[in-house]
Amino acid sequence: MAVFVALGAFLMTLAGGWTALRVTDRRHLVLGLAGGLMLGVVGLDLLPEALDAAGEEVFGVPAALLLFVTGFLLAHLVERLLAVRQAAHGAGTGAGEHNGRTPQVGLTAAAAMVGHSAMDGVAIGAAFQVGGGMGLAVALAVIAHDFADGFNTYTITSLYGNARRKALAMLFADAAAPVVGAASTLLFTIPEQALGCYLGLFGGVLLYLAAAEILPEAHHDHPARSTVLCTVAGVAFIWLVVGVSG
Repeated sequence: MAVFVALGAFLMTLAGGWTALRVTDRRHLVLGLAGGLMLGVVGLDLLPEALDAAGEEVFGVPAALLLFVTGFLLAHLVERLLAVRQAAHGAGTGAGEHNGRTPQVGLTAAAAMVGHSAMDGVAIGAAFQVGGGMGLAVALAVIAHDFADGFNTYTITSLYGNARRKALAMLFADAAAPVVGAASTLLFTIPEQALGCYLGLFGGVLLYLAAAEILPEAHHDHPARSTVLCTVAGVAFIWLVVGVSG
């Protein structure tokens, strides 16, 4: 049952990626919306779940928050190291660079999204082990926000100059990940505390990408009010999803 329900997440992820693909002529609006969706997912979905699941404190601070900050710093460190390596091989825009951005960063970020989607599938499977009602409630939340996951996966991959073929490949991997994650729960279960720690770490990475990369890029060439409204709409959509599924 869990694997069958996860197919809904597969289709919703593809729908999000298809939407991002079709509106490339309004790139600044796409990026503004993507930034809002990512901010909403982190602040209204991932972080609260991480705090509930991780539980323990480390020297007076919840473990999930420590890992959240760690994820943010890790994303910053990785980008800085790539920038230093890029500068060492010559400044300027070259074959391996797109508007000053390294394609590997986009692929790494998309791979993190795929990992998160796999954990979504694990959450669906684990919930169904508790009971059918719990499983359906969790599946509804996952399917609803997987539209944002697909949208963001395609956008992040293409933003850093990766070819359309690679962006589509990462989108399909992200779509398939929840199905694989749900299927894995037929073999084993993941401890709740470990899941909470993972969500905290991933939330920090995602927030860095939204605040330091996606939103500044959205306003770089088009500092329009409509872009800000798209960002607010993205956050509001996630709030609606969390409220309905909660």
